[in-house]
Amino acid sequence: MKLKHQQAETLSGWLFILPSVVGFSILTILPILFSMVISFTEWNFLKGLSGFRFVGLGNFLKMWSDRWFTDSLKNNVLFTAVTVPFTMVLSLLTAIGLNRGVFFKNPIRLMIFMPYISSIVAISIVWGVLYNPSQGPINGFLHGIGISDPPKWLASSTWALPSIIIMSIWANIGYNMIIYLAGLQNIPKDLYEAAKIDGAGPAACFFNVTLPMLSPTSFFVLITSIIHSFQVFGAVFIMTQGGPGSSTSVLTYYIYQVGFSFYDMGYASAMAWILFLIILSVTLLQWQGQKKWVNY
Repeated sequence: MKLKHQQAETLSGWLFILPSVVGFSILTILPILFSMVISFTEWNFLKGLSGFRFVGLGNFLKMWSDRWFTDSLKNNVLFTAVTVPFTMVLSLLTAIGLNRGVFFKNPIRLMIFMPYISSIVAISIVWGVLYNPSQGPINGFLHGIGISDPPKWLASSTWALPSIIIMSIWANIGYNMIIYLAGLQNIPKDLYEAAKIDGAGPAACFFNVTLPMLSPTSFFVLITSIIHSFQVFGAVFIMTQGGPGSSTSVLTYYIYQVGFSFYDMGYASAMAWILFLIILSVTLLQWQGQKKWVNY
């Protein structure tokens, strides 16, 4: 009787999760497997299933001589290398400030978090107006303080990518700040009291208590920030569409462009799998490296 009861409970559990399993399989697993298959083909999806032409590793070899792909990869690496550390540092400093006794703590926390939950389309449009080289308030302010030739921002191949980086840092501080706040509130106050008894000042407490105790939180923020930075798309699509030239083209935008503008789904799928392998490799390296600096 006990065995039958356990089997009935197991069956009930599977029936409850069956709709989610079916939906996940159809909408996620099957497209992933299909993209792996077509990455070895040249396929214009407008021609239907009759347009398949097997090319083997041709797509994977072709991309390394494709200047748009290599430029997109370089831009993506630069975007990640700048946004991740700056966002983490500013988020941590903001969280430390809000974790102390400050006036209007909750409204300030909400204002900082709002950009993260706002529509990336709306944010990109607003920042596009701010960056307007002739009528935007940013250049208006720079003119007001005596800078006669301010940057052209999104219209400049030199300043377009930094402009998106600045906006991305501003938009993502709120999420990381919330994570750091949760980590700070879980640090036992006894550790700070013991450090102060031993003569440690604020700087010593920060580097010897706060940072080590926050290392698991920092590891989580680091991994998720790197993954998120390699998947940046909305800001590029709305603000620059990869231009001027290829100065702001990133991997996700170029994959979208190849697949849905040039209709080469095979090549786009091959690049998507390369992006997946890059993110997986970076994550595995971080997972191995965390053994040396993360304290649980």
